[in-house]
Amino acid sequence: METTMNNVQEKVVNAFNFQIEKFPLSGPDGLRTPFYGLFRSDSNQIVGRAVTKSYVPHQTDDVLAITEAASKALGEDIDVKCHFRDGHFVEIAPPPSYRRAIFGTADNVFPRCIVNAGYDGRAFKASLGFYRDLCSNLHIPKSTGLAMSMKINHTSKLRSFMGEMIEGFRGLGDSWDTMVEQIRFMQNREVNIVDFLNEIYPQPEDDSKRAVTMHKNRTEAILRRLMNERHKSGRPEIASDRKVSAWEAFNAVQGYVQHESTRRSGFNNDMDRMILASKDKAVFAAERLALAL
Repeated sequence: METTMNNVQEKVVNAFNFQIEKFPLSGPDGLRTPFYGLFRSDSNQIVGRAVTKSYVPHQTDDVLAITEAASKALGEDIDVKCHFRDGHFVEIAPPPSYRRAIFGTADNVFPRCIVNAGYDGRAFKASLGFYRDLCSNLHIPKSTGLAMSMKINHTSKLRSFMGEMIEGFRGLGDSWDTMVEQIRFMQNREVNIVDFLNEIYPQPEDDSKRAVTMHKNRTEAILRRLMNERHKSGRPEIASDRKVSAWEAFNAVQGYVQHESTRRSGFNNDMDRMILASKDKAVFAAERLALAL
């Protein structure tokens, strides 16, 4: 346990080897303001939004406290990946024992806890999501009954709340089987993939050649992704009734948004794409439609 935790701590410290410093903001001609800006100590890059004098920015040690709590709750063999964009994002992967098979031996899901410690004035948030190894999709659900998260109060004394954080992560871990049940519900439910995509992406009202072409290209890209995944997982070819599982249909949309849709410059790493895809309206609509009774 000690060796594993040391490795986790080393990853967090190496990824976040800087402090967040607070400096007063001035107006024209040096005019004093009541606002302060947050800056990275290594690059002087501005972080988050303007804050007040009383605001205490969290630091790497606070993120270490959270990952330590996750380790104690979820098991010795956790792994972490770290990312920074206006706050600390930590992806926590519990041990392999949490792996669940959804279809055969190729379509498996693994839990992922994503900790969002932003500089936006909100509490830290730890959310339970799933990673699907068939398509490298990482998703944080938002639908009622599937979304699972906990809030961690933003305080400079996080370690004094270690017991509460451990219980919170333990609760997320216990919720994993509930999430898997919902995923299996989607796998066992059939939808017509054409109708499903038309519901998510209606035919463009603008009948210009560009709008029609964009709609056609997107639909074809999603269908290619779905057929490739069916082949890799050992599923049969799509029948003439165009029925597929709601699980496949959802992942085809989510995977397209996460991996293939155009992103603005600077948002092309894996964590950024996952975060943006989880906020995407089409992904949320596909999630709700796949879970619909």
